[in-house]
Amino acid sequence: MIESIIYVFLAISITFNLLGSFSLHRFPDVYTRLHGATKCTTFGTIFAVLAVVVHAIWQIRETGDPKYLQMALHSVVALIALMLTNPTGAHAIAKAAHLSGYKPAKAVIDAYERKLRGERA
Repeated sequence: MIESIIYVFLAISITFNLLGSFSLHRFPDVYTRLHGATKCTTFGTIFAVLAVVVHAIWQIRETGDPKYLQMALHSVVALIALMLTNPTGAHAIAKAAHLSGYKPAKAVIDAYERKLRGERA
């Protein structure tokens, strides 16, 4: 039962990370690429850390070895660091792109203007 929960968390993590990598190739400009990659890799990492923590708790219950607690704590600290730095880095990149005059793709601007007018895509 616990193994299946770990595998589900890992499958969700892989799915989010794959979606993030596809967004880097498919989205038209730096802003949408940043959004896709940042959101997906953050959620992918959250589920990977959840899998590590569940595995560590399971191993502590089975063996009583404290090294698994250390593994879980290191993973949680790494997750906290990622959750602080990933959005901050994406914001810095987006602000640098904006200040350098990089415009969003025309398709993105057109879709936004249609949405403001209340038209359907």
